[in-house]
Amino acid sequence: MPKVTLTKPFIERATCDPDKAKVDYFDTEQRGFMLEVRRSGGKTFYQRYTDERGRERQYKIGPADALTLDQARKKARVILAQALLGADPQARRRELREIPTLSELVRDRYLPHVKAYKRSWRTDETVFRVHILPVLGSRPMDEITGDAIADLIQRMRDKGYASGTTNRVLILMRFIFNLARKWKIPGVRDNPTYGLNTAPDVQRDRFLTPEETKRLIASINVDENRTAAQTIMLLLLTGARRNEVSHAKWEYVDWERRTLLVPVSKTGKPRAIALNGRAMALLRSIPRQGDNPYIFPSPVTGKPSPSLHFPWTRIKQRAILDDLRLHDLRHSFASFLVNEGVSLYVVQGLLGHTQPRTTQRYAHLAQETLNQAAEVAATVIASSADPGSPAPSANLNTVPASGVAS
Repeated sequence: MPKVTLTKPFIERATCDPDKAKVDYFDTEQRGFMLEVRRSGGKTFYQRYTDERGRERQYKIGPADALTLDQARKKARVILAQALLGADPQARRRELREIPTLSELVRDRYLPHVKAYKRSWRTDETVFRVHILPVLGSRPMDEITGDAIADLIQRMRDKGYASGTTNRVLILMRFIFNLARKWKIPGVRDNPTYGLNTAPDVQRDRFLTPEETKRLIASINVDENRTAAQTIMLLLLTGARRNEVSHAKWEYVDWERRTLLVPVSKTGKPRAIALNGRAMALLRSIPRQGDNPYIFPSPVTGKPSPSLHFPWTRIKQRAILDDLRLHDLRHSFASFLVNEGVSLYVVQGLLGHTQPRTTQRYAHLAQETLNQAAEVAATVIASSADPGSPAPSANLNTVPASGVAS
């Protein structure tokens, strides 16, 4: 362990004997400060110190080709001072190394955790992969701040993302930080989402009119992808959710009771979808493909298609319904029923809503139907008060109706 006065010229010309792997030059001016010179030519500054248990430790400061001598000396003094005050300079470095990045936490802890119980874990994975990780994934957990999350959400809003999407990002970040605190992940002490509020969720109510329904059905009937077209038609006829139909199996159809079983619905419980006459006729018209259990298998994989995006885009554009979402078929199904006077309680059962308030979004449609019916009564009463006026028909079937025939 040669001792020298470390200077810039000495550092530049210092070498290691070819028969040794490295040599340590200890500084005569600063206790424990040293330069390691390796046979390969690499040179690194270190500071040796004794911890509070009397054990000798060595702290790597950095390479001599990246740090000046003065910079290395200053860092070495800080390390030595910490050791003299009873702190372990290596502890903070070890702690920092143990702090995972957001991407590492999602991959190693979060996804394995939610896969075990959360049916919508694929949605979480998509939100992380598409929206969150490209921006925050490389950051260690202790460097993700509330401002960084707020900035991400604002940028999404600037790009035109709906409040439902940005709210999902915020809720997901809040959830993963709460789990990280519960799991005692290094570097996570607080939840940076505290103080950030979700935006008001704009509830979109898009219902098909009778004329739009005719155009949509005509477009479905001529589409070249018959499997996708039949899937979309059954969605329109039943008001079911996409996966409830696209993942349906022949064994789920009860031909006598006219129902389609959903073994595990969105609520986590089984439910039965009521099948009207046209839905039953559609199912009977579909030929079974050998021993394939699925009603609507992909012609390529034989399994349910993960998405109906491309055929649905083609069908709605041909029907001149560019703003229509696939999920709007479910809303339209409910509107058809309510406009025909079906009670919200029955609609709740047909849609598989567990909470009445979920079905209440269609309450205004029921009120409109009642108001129209009340106008018929008003017309009858008015004509009775005027003996000279011919009595109009009081047929309540004159109330405008919209829907798909069953």
